[in-house]
Amino acid sequence: MTENAGFQTVIDRHALPDQRGALLPLLHALQEEFGHIPQPAVPLIADALNLSRAEVHGVISFYPDFHTEPPARHVIKLCRAESCQARGGAAIEGELARHLGVAMGHARKDGQVALEPVYCLGLCAIGPNALIDGRPVARIDTAGVEAIAREVEA
Repeated sequence: MTENAGFQTVIDRHALPDQRGALLPLLHALQEEFGHIPQPAVPLIADALNLSRAEVHGVISFYPDFHTEPPARHVIKLCRAESCQARGGAAIEGELARHLGVAMGHARKDGQVALEPVYCLGLCAIGPNALIDGRPVARIDTAGVEAIAREVEA
């Protein structure tokens, strides 16, 4: 099966061109299936939903949880909300970036780890907080940064 055929299979399952609002569920399905929304799928999505490529791209680029590149092996989502910032979040971000060798909003070139911002995890009283591969971690301090770095480098 070609790569485009794989995209088309998911599109055919979820695309309902006469149904308003079909784009977001389709994008979620593609990302769940492939780990990201591959660029070659964009024209197929546009054709299936009778949208322009620009409209599809606009939605993909608007929502921060949609990705057009394959995900890193480990994703660290660090809270940047006011509560976590008041509890030292900026310093934790700097330490994580230094320990991991990756800037906020980017993935390392080796694909091992990505550091992404998130705005509130609902753990405000026990911040700074992060999601490490979807698992919440609270009260991050210098020792916590070192433990996170060891975990994602293993």
